[in-house]
Amino acid sequence: MDPCPFVRVLVGNLALRMPVAPPAAGAGAGVHPSTAPCYCKIRLGRMPWQVAAAPLVVADGGEQAPSGALAAAFHLSKADLEWFARKPSLLFSSSSSSRGPATLKVAVYAGRKGTTCGVSSGRLIGKATIPVDLKGAEAKAAVVHSGWICVGKKSGGKGGSAAAELSLTVRAEPDPRFVFEFDGEPECSPQVLQVRGSMKQPMFTCKFGCRSNSDLRRSVVQTERDAAAAAGKERKGWSVTVHDLSGSPVALASMVTPFVASPGTDRVSRSNPGAWLILRPAGDGSWEPWGRLECWRERGGAGASDSLGYRFDLLLPGVDHAVPLAESSIAASKGGKFAIDLTSMQPQSRGGTPGCSPRGSGDFSQWPLASYSYRGFVMSSSVQGEGRCSKPTVEVGVPHVGCAEDAAAFVALAAAVDLSMDACRLFSHKLRKELSHLRSDVLR
Repeated sequence: MDPCPFVRVLVGNLALRMPVAPPAAGAGAGVHPSTAPCYCKIRLGRMPWQVAAAPLVVADGGEQAPSGALAAAFHLSKADLEWFARKPSLLFSSSSSSRGPATLKVAVYAGRKGTTCGVSSGRLIGKATIPVDLKGAEAKAAVVHSGWICVGKKSGGKGGSAAAELSLTVRAEPDPRFVFEFDGEPECSPQVLQVRGSMKQPMFTCKFGCRSNSDLRRSVVQTERDAAAAAGKERKGWSVTVHDLSGSPVALASMVTPFVASPGTDRVSRSNPGAWLILRPAGDGSWEPWGRLECWRERGGAGASDSLGYRFDLLLPGVDHAVPLAESSIAASKGGKFAIDLTSMQPQSRGGTPGCSPRGSGDFSQWPLASYSYRGFVMSSSVQGEGRCSKPTVEVGVPHVGCAEDAAAFVALAAAVDLSMDACRLFSHKLRKELSHLRSDVLR
C-alpha cells in the first residue's frame, strides 16, 4: 500500500508579553496593564480559524519558558499544498507570477473566548502575519518560526512604551496517510478503494447485514426495550463485515446496543446511546473487540440544528478499562468529519519537536497508548448529513497501519459512524430506502 502525501503545521508554545506600566511616585513595582485572560485566533491560508489561550508573562526582560502546549494544528492534503503553491505571494510582490510561502495569521485578544449576541467578546490587542515555507515539508520536518513577534503598536507613538509581543513556535512536518474511499453507501455492501492521486484500486469489500447480538461471543448488558420495540422506536442488529480481496473477513462492525428512542421522545439520547463493537480476527476463527463506538443525537442550541454525538474508546488486551480516544459531534444536517487526532496530547518543546517524542523531553511510558503507538493524527472519515448519499472517505495515519487488517479496522469504524447518522435519525422520520426495508426484519 502506498500512502498519500500530507503535511501538518503545528503551532505551539504560546506566551504573550505585555509591557508593564512605569511605577508612580512612591508606588512599588509596575502594574500589569491587563489582568484579563487573553487568547489567539490562528489561521493558515484559507483554512478555518482555530482559537487557543495565550498565557500572560510580564515584560521584565527575563526569558520565558515555553508552555509546551499545542495551540493549533493544520492538516494539509496534496490538493492544499498545490493550492498554496499556486497562490501568489502578497507578502513579497504584487506580481501575479510571484510565488511565496503560505501565511499564518495570528490575532491576539484580551478577554474571554466566545461571542455575545453574535459579537466577539474579546478586545483586539494586535495582529501579525508569519510566512510559512512549505517547500520540502512533505519529506522533512522543519521549524519555520520560533521566537517573539510584535503584535501591537507602541503606546504613545514614537518613543513610547514597548508593544505587546507574542512568542510561538511553528513547525511543518510530513504526515503521510493511507486514503480509502467507499464506492457506495455502507448499507449497499460496496467495495472500498485505496486512493493515491488519480489512481484508485480495490482494497476491501464490505458486506452489510442485520444480525443478532447473540452471534457475538461477548455478553452485552441491555435494558428492557420491549415498549420501544413495540412502538417501532428501535434500530438494532446492523453489521458491516470487511473482507480482503481473497474473501477473508478482516474486520467487523456490529451494533451491540440498539439505538432506542428515550421515553416520551423520538430521539436517541446521550444518556442511553446506541453502541457498536469494532472487532478484529482473533486468529482461531473468532473475533476479539478492538474498539467501542457510542452514538446519540444531541439537540441543537438556539438557531442550531441537531448533531450526531459520538465517543470512541479503544479496548486494549490486558487493560481492565476502555481508553477514550475521541468524543465530539457532527452536524446532522450538513455532515462533517469523524476524527481521532491525538496531536494535542503531544506537548511542543521549544525547538518545535513534540515533547512526547523520543527526541523530546516528554515520556510516553505512563500513557496507556504507549505500546500501541497511537500518537498524532490517527484517522478521519467523512460523514454526509441526514438523507444524503454517503460514500465515506477514510484517511489513516501511516504509523497506525502495519498490515491490511489494521486499515480494515478503521474502515469498519468509518462504516459504523456513517450508519449511526441513520440510526440516530428522529424516529418520526423515515429511514432512507436502502435501510427502510430492514425495519420489519429488525422488529420480528
